[in-house]
Order: sequence, then structure tokens, then C-alpha cells
Amino acid sequence: MSAPRLAWLDALRGIGALAVVVEHILPWYLPSLRFYWFNPGVYGILVFFLVSGYIIPASLERHGDVRAFWISRFFRLYPLYLAVIALVLALAWWVPVREAVPRDGSAVAAHATMLLDVVSVGGVADTMWTLSYEMVFYLVVTALFLTRGHQRSGTLAMAFAGGAVVVGLLAPGAVLGGSWTAYASCAVFVVGLTCVVGGKFRTAAAVVLGLMAVTLLVLSSRVPWLGVAVLAVMFAGTAIYRWERGDAGLWPVAVTAALVGITPVWAVMSGWWWVQTGVWLTTIALAGATFAGTMALRGRRLPKVAVWLGLISYSLYLVHHPVLKYVVEVTGDLRARELPYQLAVTAVALVAVVALSALAYRYVEKPMQALGRRVSRQSRLQSAGEARVVPEHPGDDRVLGHEEGQVPDRVRDNVGD
Repeated sequence: MSAPRLAWLDALRGIGALAVVVEHILPWYLPSLRFYWFNPGVYGILVFFLVSGYIIPASLERHGDVRAFWISRFFRLYPLYLAVIALVLALAWWVPVREAVPRDGSAVAAHATMLLDVVSVGGVADTMWTLSYEMVFYLVVTALFLTRGHQRSGTLAMAFAGGAVVVGLLAPGAVLGGSWTAYASCAVFVVGLTCVVGGKFRTAAAVVLGLMAVTLLVLSSRVPWLGVAVLAVMFAGTAIYRWERGDAGLWPVAVTAALVGITPVWAVMSGWWWVQTGVWLTTIALAGATFAGTMALRGRRLPKVAVWLGLISYSLYLVHHPVLKYVVEVTGDLRARELPYQLAVTAVALVAVVALSALAYRYVEKPMQALGRRVSRQSRLQSAGEARVVPEHPGDDRVLGHEEGQVPDRVRDNVGD
């Protein structure tokens, strides 16, 4: 029996999540073992972004239902996200919330939209910054889908990659500053998505949301060139999906990779070790090779542990950073301790992180995803008579299975992810 068609995407998520965990463990727990020839954290999130770029448009195109798509996104992302926020705030008396989080309503507004990094607001959990770019991608793809511009994935990837180079040359930081960006974007986000989900002025609202997302990306991000480069990487993932279907070539992906690779070379904001030319290029090359290698194995059985880690990867990604901080709070600063002691504490911390992530997946993510699927199905039935975009590949089983109901449970969680 062949491996489920989407198991390789789960395996990629597992690899990406573990890489991010390694990036945060090394400086706190095992500083003597830290390496600097590539950045495992950036490598991990690039893998995540390629996966999202590959699967999100595939899901939207399959069903042609943006209402169901956003319902699925809400139940997939927000329950665990809110649970982690609640945990961090509940334990703030012990481990204070990061200083990067404003102590006013702008933090609430930015967390409500997940557009944290693109309005220059720190997340209560450090890793939440990447969710900003996932949300920007969802908004842009929805607008493109409703205006029939989504098929130009390769062109979009190259355009964003070229834009990253230009923004890197010109932008020393956020042009739009202040808490008003968080409040304004939250208001537009809530009203716009209400229209998109409700159906009234859907296309106009989606276009406004997409334009807002790109504007914030360029003018209000913490590191503007990085945000634009991330969108290029995600659209490169979509271009790979188009290539797999036989609808386009791979050359736009190569051009995008080259442009993203040179983006930080002349960028104004480029003083970090991980964007030095050799490190940056190595990190990008490894992320691309990991995606390509795992994709090449998509018809084979993959290690169960890798697939399982992929299933709990969202929990692993959001839970691990607070847990690592809490362990250090108990043990004290580990950086000057003996290596055997550091290794022992690291092993305990990893067990705790994986166990708590598995519990979060089992009791928060999985039930909410199941509820989201039920609500999505009801939404499709209710909107069956509405005018909507016709699914482009309704019977195609090359990516998502012939019918969603035939996809195995452990893989079905990826539909729309």
C-alpha cells in the first residue's frame, strides 16, 4: 500500500518544527554545540513557508469556496494560538511577558489579526511572528483567487523576490509606525473578513484586504525586505505545485531563489549573522533541497515519527518556546554549566515539549479541526445555491484525494493547510 499523498507534507512540517526547536535550544541549553554555518531556525520556517505555498492555493482551488476556506483557517489556527496566549499571560506573574509586547490595546488588536510582525508588534510567544506572513499570504491568495489572478504563481514569486531586493535597498525599517497601524488593520481585517465569509461585497473586501496586507508588508514590517522575500518563497511553493500539475515550468522558482538569495547582500537592514551571504545561501539551499528531496519520496512510506511530528508541528512550534523558558526559569542559567548537566536538562526539556505538544494537538487542535470541518461542510451546503468560483480541479486526486472524505484522518488535517 502506498503512502498517503500528503504524508510527505507532514514529514516536512515535522522537520521544520524540529529545526526551529533546535535553534532555540542551542543558545540557551547547549551553547558550546551551537553552529553558525547555517541557521536552523530560518531553515525550518522556510520549509514551513514552502509547504504553505504549495498546499494553500491547492485547497482553495479544489473547493472554490472562500467561506469554507476561512472557516477552516480559523479553526485550524486560532484555538491553539489563543490557548498559548492564555497560558503565557496566566504565568506572567512568574515569567513576565516579553518587553516587545506593547502594554496597550494595540497588542490586543495585533494578536487578534495575527498580523503581529507586519505592524511591528511583538507576540507574547516569540515564534508567533511567522504567523503574520502566513496571514498575509492567505489574504493575498484570497484576493487573487476571487479576481482570477491566482494562476500566475511563478510571475508573482519573481515579482515579490524582485520587490524584496528593491525594498532591501531602500527601506531602513518600518515607514509607517505607531499603534494606529495595529488598530486600523484590525478594523479593516474584521470588517473585510466578515464580508468575505458572509458573501456581501466579497470580492471588493478581499481586494481591500489583500492590498492592506501587501502595504503593511512593505511599509510597516519590522524587517520589510524579509517579509517581501517570505511572500516570494511562499509563491515559489505554489509555482512548484503548478509545475507538478504540468501547468508551468520550474524556471520561475530558480529565478525566485536567486533573487531571494541576493536580497540581503545590499539591504540596509542586514547586520545579523544569519543573513551573511554564505550562511543565508546555505540556509536557503538546504531548505530547498529538503523540500525537493521529501517531495521526491512522496509516493513512498516515510518514517512514522516524522509524519507524527508533522501532525503535532503547529503545537510543537507554538508550545516549545514558552516551555523552554519555563524550564530555564526552574534550572537557572544553563550556559555556564557542565556539558553533561546541560545534556540532561535538554533531554528533560525535549520530552516535556514533545509531550505537551502531543497533548495540545490531541485536546485542542484535533477537536477544533474536526469542528471546523463540520462547520465548513454545513457552510458548503448552505452556500450551494450561491454564485461562487467554480472549483478548478474538482475530481483531481493528485494532491488532495478524489474526495476529501476519502483522505485518511491523519492526512485530512492538512486539507486547507
